[in-house]
Amino acid sequence: MPALRLLPAAVLAALAVGAAPAHAADTCPNRGDLDQNFCDANKDLVADTPTDPAKLKTPSTLVFTYTPVEDPAVYEDIFKPFTKYLSECTGKRVVFYQVQSNAAEIEAMRSGRLHVGGFSTGPTAFAVNIAGAVPFAVKGYADGFQGYNLIVIVKKDSPYQKLTDLKGKKLAHTSPSSNSGHMAPVALFPKEGLTPDKDYKVIFSGKHDQSVMGVNSGDYDAAAVASDVFKRMAERGQIKESDFRIIYTSEKFPTSSFSYAHDLEPKFRDQMLKCFYDYRFPDEMKKAFDGADRFYPVTYQKDWAIVREVAESGGESFNRAAYDRETAKNKGKQ
Repeated sequence: MPALRLLPAAVLAALAVGAAPAHAADTCPNRGDLDQNFCDANKDLVADTPTDPAKLKTPSTLVFTYTPVEDPAVYEDIFKPFTKYLSECTGKRVVFYQVQSNAAEIEAMRSGRLHVGGFSTGPTAFAVNIAGAVPFAVKGYADGFQGYNLIVIVKKDSPYQKLTDLKGKKLAHTSPSSNSGHMAPVALFPKEGLTPDKDYKVIFSGKHDQSVMGVNSGDYDAAAVASDVFKRMAERGQIKESDFRIIYTSEKFPTSSFSYAHDLEPKFRDQMLKCFYDYRFPDEMKKAFDGADRFYPVTYQKDWAIVREVAESGGESFNRAAYDRETAKNKGKQ
């Protein structure tokens, strides 16, 4: 399943390599969590396009990449039909830049070596604040972007109809590091009137499928799981979806974002974005990306709100202060 991965201290430290302090003009009316290089006057949580024409970029060669979830060479091949199209559509040479880590990808955009690329869900927030990335799309379909929800399942013949009915019951989480299986329930359930480890004792099943099977067998009264895992289990015939009832569904968590550098020249940027939005994936790309057939429009402010909420409730932050603390902590260990 797609999992929310937040950058650890070591990765944050790696981002700092070669980063010199920079100071934006004090005339910036709002910066929020953005680094000092950027301004957010319109308060949409992403870096504004520079007003000084000298700071705008119209690259002769457009550099594109995708989050290094596997061997970067694999994705260079998968994206070849698209990069060929993007070159024809923009009239620019397009190169796929192979990055070996999330840190390297963010640093490449921060330093101006990367113009547009796919960032994993959690690292998207650091890319926004540290590198001036502006998310504009997620892989998707005609009716929405690709993602998954936190759902809570119970047996269909059980008496439980809402989360508060589970007070004092056996509700399974998956593992402490899982987004939908633990971090999201801890962040989102209290506002629904159910607080983990207060209204019920958290039981870790180990995996999403084990949580689902545990509800099926009666070991658990309910389970917090990822919607995509539950659907796939039903499609494979491991369970009958009709045997369960979903009593809670969160907002959708997006998969990796596609983001552009904030300082692209607006006319060129808009032309490039139209190229992305108009493109339809060929069969080999659809197969690689679970049936997604297009770049679906999103905004960081709206569509990453649930990601920020879950991270912040767990004490994580994506701002410069957090970045500097982790960097200093790592230096202290050297």
